[in-house]
Amino acid sequence: MENQEEQKNFYDFEAEDVLCNTVKMEEYRGKVVLIVNTSTRCGFTPQYDGLQDLYEKYQNRGLEILDFPCNQFGNQAPESNEEIVAFCDAKFGITFKHFAKIEVNGENQHPLYKFLKEQKGFGGFQPGHPLITFIESVVARTHSGDINGPDIKWNFTKFLIDREGNVIERFEPTEDLSVVEQRIKELL
Repeated sequence: MENQEEQKNFYDFEAEDVLCNTVKMEEYRGKVVLIVNTSTRCGFTPQYDGLQDLYEKYQNRGLEILDFPCNQFGNQAPESNEEIVAFCDAKFGITFKHFAKIEVNGENQHPLYKFLKEQKGFGGFQPGHPLITFIESVVARTHSGDINGPDIKWNFTKFLIDREGNVIERFEPTEDLSVVEQRIKELL
């Protein structure tokens, strides 16, 4: 694999899926891809429903959704990879791709997430969301000194990749999925 500093495109990366297979992002060339760091015990976990709806609606037009569970935010994804998949399948009927649990921030962050954050930094939370007070207070405590830095702030942050492998947009977990859907439609 190329040196990270030389990687310029989403297709240069790879990740391990829940079956321990290495998946090259090259496999998604020509697709519109939505990448999401998820958890099973979060106030945003119900977004799985909306994500599955988007996948069912647009998969035939070239949309792929890649699920990267992460336990870095409030210990809200403590289960094994297999337990996470079983939960997602049983509760939400998820049919999009599950990857192995990763870290999205810090010393052990996955190289793909390092790249994604370099391409699109934190854009702020959307005011008026029911969880905004909670999430802002948690972020203020956990990201002291770097509240507006590029790190992922919470579960269900999304990155939208176009058909050429470019990171087009970052959506914080407070973003309404209708906004995400509109941007996906523009790229399809």
